[in-house]
Amino acid sequence: MSETTATGADVRVRFCPSPTGTPHVGMVRTCLFNWAYARHTGGTFVFRIEDTDAARDSQESFDQIIESLQWLGLDWDEGIGKGGPHGPYRQSERMDIYRDVAARLLEAGYAYESYSTPEEIEERHRAKGEDPKLGYDGFDRDLTEEQIAAYRAEGRKPALRIKMPDEDIAFDDLIRGTIEFKAGSVPDYVIVRPNGDPLYTLTNPVDDAMMEVNVVLRGEDLLSSTPRQIVLYRYLMELGIAKEMPLFGHMPYVMGQGNKKLSKRDPESNLFNHRDNGFIREGLLNYLALLGWSIAPDRDVFSMDEMTEKFDVRDVKANPARFDIDKAISINAEHIRMLEPEDFLRRSVPYLHRDGVVSADNWDALTDREREVLTAAAPLVQPRVRLLGEVAGMVGSLLSTEGYLEPADDAKKQLKDSAGEVLDKAIAALEAVDEADWKTDNLHETLNKALVEDGGYKPRLAFGPVRVAMSGRRVSPPLFESMEIVGKPITVARLKGLRAHL
Repeated sequence: MSETTATGADVRVRFCPSPTGTPHVGMVRTCLFNWAYARHTGGTFVFRIEDTDAARDSQESFDQIIESLQWLGLDWDEGIGKGGPHGPYRQSERMDIYRDVAARLLEAGYAYESYSTPEEIEERHRAKGEDPKLGYDGFDRDLTEEQIAAYRAEGRKPALRIKMPDEDIAFDDLIRGTIEFKAGSVPDYVIVRPNGDPLYTLTNPVDDAMMEVNVVLRGEDLLSSTPRQIVLYRYLMELGIAKEMPLFGHMPYVMGQGNKKLSKRDPESNLFNHRDNGFIREGLLNYLALLGWSIAPDRDVFSMDEMTEKFDVRDVKANPARFDIDKAISINAEHIRMLEPEDFLRRSVPYLHRDGVVSADNWDALTDREREVLTAAAPLVQPRVRLLGEVAGMVGSLLSTEGYLEPADDAKKQLKDSAGEVLDKAIAALEAVDEADWKTDNLHETLNKALVEDGGYKPRLAFGPVRVAMSGRRVSPPLFESMEIVGKPITVARLKGLRAHL
């Protein structure tokens, strides 16, 4: 078996999703590992679409796949939208190719016509006292011309099946080591349906062969199809369609709750849910990279440049990887903290607009006041948020010009019996502060003297009501900095507003 020896720039990997449903984290992890391996080796990353399932494929899903890769910055070298020497890159546009290859496989005797229905196959197993669900039994391999003529006279259309050799099939998996399938464990399989539609079992390896893909990295769920692909590859090489056998690597399952494979229907698997909640691409990609791989034993946070420098598919672990949303959010928080303040603000604005706290969905279209407040708030907020979806809650009170903010329920619970007296003393002290002296340090000093030193309140009881008045929230940006940003008139109005509502 002539297995590829491709290294470095000769490496060709592919990502070939089906446009069914919303992009999910398992799909992205597969894409990321292929992309990283291509970038690590200096090879080529091919992106094609497997859209032969007319009943399930959708334009919406296709558009979402493109959108997700563009958002994540997972660029490709050849394929959809870019072209290349091996197009077309959508399977729906390659049907003539599949028909031609199927005909050549049939003519060469590597494939044969199969007329058996699923019911007939089950019945033959029953007659032998076997499990009816054993699968195809090879019955049609040796049909006589008379039998074939009789089936055709009934109006039957044949499926095409590949002849599996009567021998063990072994290969070296890049992730799992040597894997062996015993002779007879994989039945002759269908490559073309009776209606003429080609199946994944034909289209996928044919595309890989003709696009000269030499490293196939895919999910563990496809491992069982590998012996079929190896046999088909041998036949394609005999026919001069394939140049060499690719290397295979099967990535571990991504597990969700309860030790089950993360379902496509699980909200945690939906890529756009994570984006909507405020993951940034750097944080999400970093976390997805950890689902099966690590950059170092004592390090979880890294950039995509660092990943591509270090990534070798042979270092991927075979064990299932668990999707832990809390860890994902924690890593995202680290990446948010690493953003330049201006970048952080620009990325936050669409979320702020969505949540109704700014007037436009991009930085340049904001009002001067909005930009001024957000710029002042960035160093207060950026270290304290984990997701961009949390920014609105932190800056909403700073952007608002309202003189009273209705406290949230958990904030109200923080207000003790002394809250009224505290607010009275705070209002009196702050009204005496000149606007020219309305600075963070002076405000801290003024309130500390009025409430803690002279008033005798513990800091929590002293500043809690002021914090609730300023933000309406239990958790907010630093208090005295917030007061400086908001300014004296609004600050005093808010304290009076809360006092009036106690």
